[in-house]
Amino acid sequence: MNLKNLEERIRLLSTRIRPSYKFATKQEKDILVETVKLNEEVGELCNDILGILKLQRKAKQKVFDKRNIYEEFADVIITTIVLAQTTGVDLERALKDKLEKIETKYLKEK
Repeated sequence: MNLKNLEERIRLLSTRIRPSYKFATKQEKDILVETVKLNEEVGELCNDILGILKLQRKAKQKVFDKRNIYEEFADVIITTIVLAQTTGVDLERALKDKLEKIETKYLKEK
């Protein structure tokens, strides 16, 4: 199979199996945009963590600045807050509930 054949097969399959996404509201579109943005920011943070661990390829390691990780953590936190606001999630409640769940689970194990 060559690449052109593969591309054609995938094109035919994708027209049959790809779900059709239609946004009913601007909020739905905003949620998708913020979710994709969060993934982008997490990817950038992961990239910097690889740099700190010196697991990047040499070309990237040469331009790596470990001070940038502070910005990447901030970007992840800010984007998470924006996504929570867009979806109507009360982050204070979510964090409180999750911490209680974690504490209950791990404090019972001891």
